[in-house]
Amino acid sequence: MKWNLRLAAANRGIWRASELQRLLAERGLKISAGKMSGLWSGRPNAIKLDELDVICAVLGCGVEELLIAEPDTVTAAPSHDVHVQAASGESSRSTEVRPRPRGGRSLPPR
Repeated sequence: MKWNLRLAAANRGIWRASELQRLLAERGLKISAGKMSGLWSGRPNAIKLDELDVICAVLGCGVEELLIAEPDTVTAAPSHDVHVQAASGESSRSTEVRPRPRGGRSLPPR
């Protein structure tokens, strides 16, 4: 995902993080300077859905303008053959599970 807050704000004439921070505070969302810096600079560590709602309300935009999917950056999933092989028992090592005795305790009766 690409975080697009700065461009969305610029499209609405908001050029400084402090200006957006003030507008968010007017709507009841108090954001620390450190968190605002993360939101403004590109990749925030975390954002709550409630915060996202307020940001969208202040900017008059939808979530799709703030979060842009980048599916090409996702790594490929492992091959399906590995899962099929493990499920069918085709492995070079034994898959039998045996309990190990613990010190001081006996195993349950068989």
